[in-house]
Amino acid sequence: MATLSSSVSVQEPKARRGGGSDVPHFPGGGDDGRHGGDNSPDYGERLRRYRLGLAVGIAPIVMLFVAFTSAFIVRQGLPQWNATANAYLPDWVPVSIPTLLLSINTVLLLFSSWTMEMARRQAIRQLALAPIVAIPGIASDDQREVPWLSLTLALGLGFLAGQYLAWRALAARGVYVATSPSSSFVYLLTGAHAVHLAGGMIALLYAASTQWLHRPLEVRRIVVDVTAWYWHFMAILWLYVFALLLFA
Repeated sequence: MATLSSSVSVQEPKARRGGGSDVPHFPGGGDDGRHGGDNSPDYGERLRRYRLGLAVGIAPIVMLFVAFTSAFIVRQGLPQWNATANAYLPDWVPVSIPTLLLSINTVLLLFSSWTMEMARRQAIRQLALAPIVAIPGIASDDQREVPWLSLTLALGLGFLAGQYLAWRALAARGVYVATSPSSSFVYLLTGAHAVHLAGGMIALLYAASTQWLHRPLEVRRIVVDVTAWYWHFMAILWLYVFALLLFA
């Protein structure tokens, strides 16, 4: 078993070759945001820029669902002209959604959010241990690590499949998009969330490809981190949509 001597000299990490360009190594996850002495790329600052870009991208999604919510609530109390009664009458008919199936989908998505967080922490740990693993005689435990990204991808596919089954269940009850205003909103809210989640699935595939293609650890750390925060947002957004359909 390899041993480390008591006197270990720590040097400033230098840029490494990877993907055709110089890629520096930032210990501890790269959140310090400081440049190296060799003017190498600052991956800590790059990570912060990507997180800021994610926040800017999430803002219009939040505004979109706020608009959907406002229209949903206003439309419930908006009467329509009834020619038979010769008066304005409310036409909002509540939809009986498949609560059990949607609850199972919620559990799947929440569990996928946890596996995505494990993938993010795994990427941070791999980056932090990279200088130690590079020491001759120190073995890596990569083969014993759990494929958290693959698990998240499978759970995400399970959620989308569950949403499709929920729409099939609504159709079996005679509830379609054009059946009533309330049914239109059910399909609109769940469909809009599914589309944005599918975008997260594409990001997950890209994050997994950085590992399959053996991209530098710093790049993988950034991609997995940004993807994880978007995935967490999707889980929170679904909780909101589900609660809105149940209680509003």
